[in-house]
Amino acid sequence: MDEHTRSGRGLAEPLDLLVTGVTALTGEPGAAPILDARIGIRAGRLVSIEPAAGEPPAARKTLHRPGRLAIPGLVNIHTHANLSMVRGVAEDLGFAPAYTPGIPQGHMVRPDEAYAIARLGALEAMLFGSTLINDTFVHADVVTPAMAELGLRVWSCGRIHDVDFSGVSTGRWEHCDAIGERTLDEALALAERYEGKSDLRIGVQLAAHAPDTCSTPFLRRIRDASERTGLRVTTHLSQSKVELARIRARDGLSPPELLDEVGLLNDRLLAAHCIHVSDADIARIGRAGITVAHIAKGNATGATIAPTQALRAAGARLSLGTDNMHADMVEVMRWALAVGRIQQGAVTDAWQPETVFEMATLGGARAMGLADEIGSLVPGKRADLVLLDLRRPHLTPARNPLGTLVHTGQGRDVETVIVDGAVVVEDGCPTQVDAEAIRRDAEDAIAALWARAAGG
Repeated sequence: MDEHTRSGRGLAEPLDLLVTGVTALTGEPGAAPILDARIGIRAGRLVSIEPAAGEPPAARKTLHRPGRLAIPGLVNIHTHANLSMVRGVAEDLGFAPAYTPGIPQGHMVRPDEAYAIARLGALEAMLFGSTLINDTFVHADVVTPAMAELGLRVWSCGRIHDVDFSGVSTGRWEHCDAIGERTLDEALALAERYEGKSDLRIGVQLAAHAPDTCSTPFLRRIRDASERTGLRVTTHLSQSKVELARIRARDGLSPPELLDEVGLLNDRLLAAHCIHVSDADIARIGRAGITVAHIAKGNATGATIAPTQALRAAGARLSLGTDNMHADMVEVMRWALAVGRIQQGAVTDAWQPETVFEMATLGGARAMGLADEIGSLVPGKRADLVLLDLRRPHLTPARNPLGTLVHTGQGRDVETVIVDGAVVVEDGCPTQVDAEAIRRDAEDAIAALWARAAGG
């Protein structure tokens, strides 16, 4: 029995925070909703979660929130906060922003602009109920602490690549050792600064951008760095036909075959997309036990769907990310449920709201190596939880709270966000930052970027 539940201490000391009156979904497999739940928090961890009975325990602060739904904090395992800079435009171009000419590119973004725009993306994610984001883009040394200041957990890394991105969108693919050395060294320096040193508020995964933007020798260097440091690796995999063609021409392999050959295809890999995969690729991915970051809405917007059913059947683990342009994990759950059913051609017991809810919570925590700390509401775990307002017309009635959340909920229904026992969003507003100032600063930075992109 740990210190949070040891007899005597839990009864003698008042709670730091007590949440009452809520319907709670713990996120534990097979667990039923807890009606009129009390959630006790002390020293940043969950002490109790149980139906109300008798007098409530003493607490320094109580949030009585009847009509709200309490869920574990959502874990967004693949996002690019800075790419709000192409919101409403890149979705309709048919390809990822980094590969698309005529719009702002990552190499164009100055550190001060990255700071402003990343805070906007992190704010959006937190307001929509994400308590952890796994973010990659540029100027990670600047944006990582800037995003964490908002109150959520931030795993971050600059994109690691040795391609010269200034030519990619125009079809010029040149790999440069100096670029690879710089991006990998910057990632390792970020990890040295934060990994294991911030009480799980900031972390690093090595963000190998993609097989086509990393040369084969450089991918081996990333593998060596991962093995040496113990850091997990996150990447984009089989996200486009261009990637497949380039890897086939360069290496005579499919992207999953290449990552397997260089030693990166393993159970510590988090791979976004996995759309364009053959049956042999799916079997290989499943045998390796990688985690697939399913980008359900973003992929469908681009007219593609990852073969989630086949990947899961083969042994891959599934989690969810928002990727580009928006940060609503509730909406992503709904898209994941719908596109999975389209693939199956039926509504089945194996693909239900609890399936995608697990992908957005405990499945995401597993992908980050944090399942013992976050991802479900269990005594002893970190007190990361979200309250959504079920009293709204589109959530009434909520006879099946989870089904109602997944089918009709929105990130905008989030009322309260708690991270490590601290309330970081209250009544839909951040408690530690000025939301309007963040929005205004990001809007100015994005306008400057678009002006430069238009000027060539």
